Amino acid sequence: MLYWLLKFVLLGPLLRLWCRPVIEGAEHIPATGGALLASNHLAVVDSFLLPAMVERRIVFMAKREYFTQPGFVGWLKKQFFTGVGQVPLDRGSGSAARAALDTGIRLLREERLMGIYPEGTRSPDGRLYKGKTGIARMALESEVAVIPVVMIGTDKVNPIGSTVWRPYKVRIRVGEPLDFSRYYGMANDRFIQRSMTDEIMYALMELSGNEYVDMYAAKAKEDADRARRTPRRPDAGLPSTKAS
Repeated sequence: MLYWLLKFVLLGPLLRLWCRPVIEGAEHIPATGGALLASNHLAVVDSFLLPAMVERRIVFMAKREYFTQPGFVGWLKKQFFTGVGQVPLDRGSGSAARAALDTGIRLLREERLMGIYPEGTRSPDGRLYKGKTGIARMALESEVAVIPVVMIGTDKVNPIGSTVWRPYKVRIRVGEPLDFSRYYGMANDRFIQRSMTDEIMYALMELSGNEYVDMYAAKAKEDADRARRTPRRPDAGLPSTKAS
């Protein structure tokens, strides 16, 4: 109930006014049955704009921290994310990752429309990063199509670190479904998982026109954080005065 209230009465109309979103290729999203919407991920607002522009209800898996914050604010967050149909995802261990996959597969077998960010986290700089293979396993084990989706401009609405959303026109592009039925029955093959995931990321690259980086976004963030924490020597970058 809260999902539809937010979509049509509260958040949806506000987002339409604030972001003036347009969607191209919505006809590629099936009216019924399970399917995976594989999207790039630029900002938190992605998870609200896409459901606002798609007729069917979309389920996302959200990081568990959104559901476990203590206090009244934490309770409000939990109620909100639960109400809009998001499922908590624990990314802390291998067993947790398997549990997340199982949850996604169950939802898809229930013929739900599921949104997923193959990069695993927001892009730190707007570029498209290497995809994680969990999306391939979910698609193969549930035997559903993968539909590439790109969000364009959401990083201007909700830049990293911002607390207030800014007005900016957003464009959503939906590509043709990717059929991986030729790989059904091979969900445990790591080569197939990687090949499928790379094909999905290539489709997202073509739709978005963004540069692709063959590195996980989480690793890029770690490297950037490490660089910021490392103090720069006063003589860094100056030519050496030592005799060779």
